[in-house]
Amino acid sequence: MPLTKSLLRYPGGKSQLTKFIKHLLDINNIHETYIEPFAGGFGLALNLLFDGSVKNVVLNDFDPSIYSLWYNILNNVDELIYKINTTNISIEEWHHQRDIHLEVKDNPLSIDNAYSTLFLNRTNVSGIINGGPIGGINQQGKYKLDCRFKKKVLIDKATEINKRKDSIYLNNLNANEFINKKLINYDPNDTFIFYDPPYFKQGKNLYMSFVRNKDHQQLASNIISKNKYNWITTYDIQDEIYQLYSGKSQTYTYSLNYSANVKRKAKEYLFANYETKIESFHNVKLIKIK
Repeated sequence: MPLTKSLLRYPGGKSQLTKFIKHLLDINNIHETYIEPFAGGFGLALNLLFDGSVKNVVLNDFDPSIYSLWYNILNNVDELIYKINTTNISIEEWHHQRDIHLEVKDNPLSIDNAYSTLFLNRTNVSGIINGGPIGGINQQGKYKLDCRFKKKVLIDKATEINKRKDSIYLNNLNANEFINKKLINYDPNDTFIFYDPPYFKQGKNLYMSFVRNKDHQQLASNIISKNKYNWITTYDIQDEIYQLYSGKSQTYTYSLNYSANVKRKAKEYLFANYETKIESFHNVKLIKIK
């Protein structure tokens, strides 16, 4: 797993693209603001902020549960840390936190929503909030419930993020609304946007809030209409997505070269506005599609 500053384990997380994005920031001479309209785990943005690649990062996530965690890390970190410290990591607690989550998941400011989201993310298979517990209900699997819930690591991460809260800007908007209402607050000449929407094909199986097919069309239209900003967009390989962006943006496939002990190899579409300089770097290989 790639190292990340995030507290969340996130399906499809893009932290492994950190060096590639840093390179794009350098060759496009952008070091002020980095934006993720689908922030999710927010690991890549935090990497860029922590190492000084950019001065400010902007988080937007429409899901009230994901937003609640970031909100409480920035605004209520002591209580979040208290919950991390004092909660027993057990199947009984897993059931309890799942019940809490079902009750409060629509409240974007709730500390109970924030903690239950974190608890389920760290104790469920692949970090999927709606999934089942690591090791199974009877805890007979190879890995147990607490194997991804390292309290000191989580507390240290929350503390370090909170220290940088003045450079982190939170939003809880539909991505289309964010693009149309919030981008005007940022200088196009010194802003880089990484759109990483939920997968077109598998989004509904991985995310609590996912973009429906008709919304992908509106999203593509809004992204392309803001071509004065430097942006990239990544997607799973699907013909419907190719049709939305092809001929209106730079179009690539990209793949990630993993270490020898990792068997899988990711391949996705990457689109970019025509003004953004794009090139392969580090473990990211780009193939341009005409």
